[in-house]
Amino acid sequence: MDRIMQGRMDRGFMRHQDEYENKALEVLRSGWYILGKEVENFEKEFATYVGTKYSVGLASGLDALWLAFKVLGIGEGDEVIVQGNTYIASVMGITINDATPVFVEPDEYYQIDVSKIEEKITDKTKAILVVHLYGQSARMDEVVRLCKKYNLKLVEDCAQSHGACFNGKMTGSFGDIGCFSFYPSKNMGAFGDAGAITTDDPELARLMKIYRNYGSEKRYYNMVVGANSRLDEMQAGLLRVRLKYMDEITAERAELAKRYAEGINNPLVIKPRVAEGATCVWHQYVIRVKDNRDNLMKYLDENSITTIIHYPIPPHLSEAYNYLGMKAGDLPITESCANEVLSLPIYSGMTTEEQDYIIDCVNSFKA
Repeated sequence: MDRIMQGRMDRGFMRHQDEYENKALEVLRSGWYILGKEVENFEKEFATYVGTKYSVGLASGLDALWLAFKVLGIGEGDEVIVQGNTYIASVMGITINDATPVFVEPDEYYQIDVSKIEEKITDKTKAILVVHLYGQSARMDEVVRLCKKYNLKLVEDCAQSHGACFNGKMTGSFGDIGCFSFYPSKNMGAFGDAGAITTDDPELARLMKIYRNYGSEKRYYNMVVGANSRLDEMQAGLLRVRLKYMDEITAERAELAKRYAEGINNPLVIKPRVAEGATCVWHQYVIRVKDNRDNLMKYLDENSITTIIHYPIPPHLSEAYNYLGMKAGDLPITESCANEVLSLPIYSGMTTEEQDYIIDCVNSFKA
């Protein structure tokens, strides 16, 4: 058995190789490479897919996050509630704007624990940032209720949840702004860095287009100090191809997750579950192993299976956020996740033989 990588991307490309290559040649031959018809068409098609009125293409998911808080006017002196067990980019979106993250522990599904949000709300709270982690939607009914009750902005980090829903409504359509990454390993991955926001607010969409283009709505007339964060024509064109097959990609990953759930029977392993009302698109298949996670990771590596930890250092304990003054023990559930979670390989084009081999290895592991 050749080494099985944690998130290989070539097979997803090869499945529709001719379409991707033809689109790349079409863009190259067009002679127009920045903010042209591919970006315009992708924005319309992606908004339709998510179920919002507008989408704005950007250079990355991190840009989507920090620009979202920028256009919402959230900055110094403001607090934003966010879950503790997220990728650090979620928190950077807040702190780049000089706002302060206020961390909430996750629930049993690794999403923000909605029962613990209200106690964190203060007069300084201006927004809630929900991260739909690993591809599962958070419990959005309660989050929306709290935002309405306290007049808070709602931003969704949908970097891992392309196509996931709660009560039939897609992530990225609940909040003031939905933020998406199209990093190549995502379910809806580009072929380089790329991102987007979604919104129903025409003014927020207009501001986002201004900020992404040096703060300019009209060439050489700059309204604000903006950024260079334009989704380029090549990535937009290739994403339009990927978008056509999102239902296929989602269904395939659901089947892979089902096979893991049915096949893994090692009592040392805790398998992921999906909350009532939520769907999961299985960007990652994340197991937990108490006390023996690193030994399992080593055992799988010795058997040619590459795994990864999402994420080994919680943001509140990272060196970058020493200034927040938090310490080990402040978020015990978040910290236990960091010490116990492990992501198994799951990707488009994964074969039954490969998955059976992984399942057999996981089941044969002994502490």
